Amino acid sequence: MFGALGNEARLRIVRLLLSAHPEGMIVGDIQAELNITGSTLSHHLEKLKNEELLTVERQGTFLWYRANTEVLQELLGFLYAECCTRNKAVRPESFVRLCK
Repeated sequence: MFGALGNEARLRIVRLLLSAHPEGMIVGDIQAELNITGSTLSHHLEKLKNEELLTVERQGTFLWYRANTEVLQELLGFLYAECCTRNKAVRPESFVRLCK
């Protein structure tokens, strides 16, 4: 998951889909917003989907992509636990809690 998010284009896709949550976006709208060529976007979407960071749902002729917020919350929980509770590398009170 970290490798998938470590790519700038894929991180931009996840950020965009988070901003469109929960409705999600179709490929054409993602492409227009981020100005990524079709084949490159397809590659990035597939990588993110394979890592379960995105979900995809067919509605008629459209594929709707959504950020998989459950998986992203688990990933954030892991980072928080490793950085803030186990290793004490970052003070927990320095974080703003965004989700419950």
